Amino acid sequence: MPASPSTARAINDRLALRLLQQEGPLTAGRLKQLTGLSRPTVADLVERLSAAGLIDVVGESGEQRRGPNARLYGIVADRAYLAALDVRTEGVTVVIADLLGRELGRASLPIADDTGTGPAVEQAVALVERAAKEAGADPLHTVAIGAPGLIDPATGELRDSSGLPEWHRRLVAALGERLPARLIVENETNLAALAEQRDGAAQAGDTFVLLWLGLGTGAAVVLDGRLRRGASGGTGEIGFLPVPGTATLPSATDCAGGFHSLGGDAAVVALAGEFGLVEEGRGAGVRAATLVRRAVGEEPAEASRFLDALADRLTVGVASVVAVLDPGCVVLGGEVGQAGGAALAARVGERLGRMSPLPTEVRASALGGDAVVRGALLMAREAAQDELFGSPSVR
Repeated sequence: MPASPSTARAINDRLALRLLQQEGPLTAGRLKQLTGLSRPTVADLVERLSAAGLIDVVGESGEQRRGPNARLYGIVADRAYLAALDVRTEGVTVVIADLLGRELGRASLPIADDTGTGPAVEQAVALVERAAKEAGADPLHTVAIGAPGLIDPATGELRDSSGLPEWHRRLVAALGERLPARLIVENETNLAALAEQRDGAAQAGDTFVLLWLGLGTGAAVVLDGRLRRGASGGTGEIGFLPVPGTATLPSATDCAGGFHSLGGDAAVVALAGEFGLVEEGRGAGVRAATLVRRAVGEEPAEASRFLDALADRLTVGVASVVAVLDPGCVVLGGEVGQAGGAALAARVGERLGRMSPLPTEVRASALGGDAVVRGALLMAREAAQDELFGSPSVR
């Protein structure tokens, strides 16, 4: 059936907005060329989008003649403000951005293990409020939160998980109470995968697995261009994967004995110590990455043997994932994956080639620890644009 006039207008408006997002400011003439719409139709949609406050004249093109087609139209970036949060066991990072995803401000706050739940929540919420105010981005329209743990697919809420601080779950509720913004919560590794797919090592990849190596271990699965979360939101909980080389088996409440015991921060630090590599005075989640980065940059045989031993461990988990999913590409992410770079990825890829018959490229993360907050910003931007670009005011 042919679309109704109102539906056709909505489709045309959204198409034009997406082009302005992707290409930057455009003239009406260029919009006509890219959309294939008639000149009167483009003139009408420009008028509608301008009246809705979504686009505005931001300059003029290099054309010699003046007139409506010489005006450059762009999305009104301050139509909505966004916040992206990376919530870790040891602290919070927040990035404030405009509707186009351009960063306006950034702040971080360490939260000590002995900080009570109430004070930790208050400090984190105050950090977000202060960052938004200092960036001139108050009120916020959409806030995306990346956190470790399982996200309930039915409610979108962070589930209570053993081993994670209580303030994580309380923070989401507190932000909802204090901020007049839409809240989105997503697993941190899933957000990292979105960032790597859009801007990093898996650009334009329709099927790949991101193996997160940081304080803990995790995986994100993208199949046929879609992020897969599983029936309970637990796709990628690779820390619980039973693997050889550990002293015991994991349980439903403790991933010790699973792949976490081979690839988590403490396990990597202990492995490095066996080869004489020691790092003092660093916080959890940082020591392993520091040791791996040092080993990559050093010549001694001990450093090379440490990287070989680490690659042996990681390949056990990677091979298990590849055998089930056949992703064709595995990205070693997180702080450790980025620290290991091409040297560690090549070692894992070579070992995987001997262990698995399925051709799989192993790549190093291009974004590392910053991938979570970048993924959260992408998700916040998409959600805000979907709401604003599809609102009744532009139909």
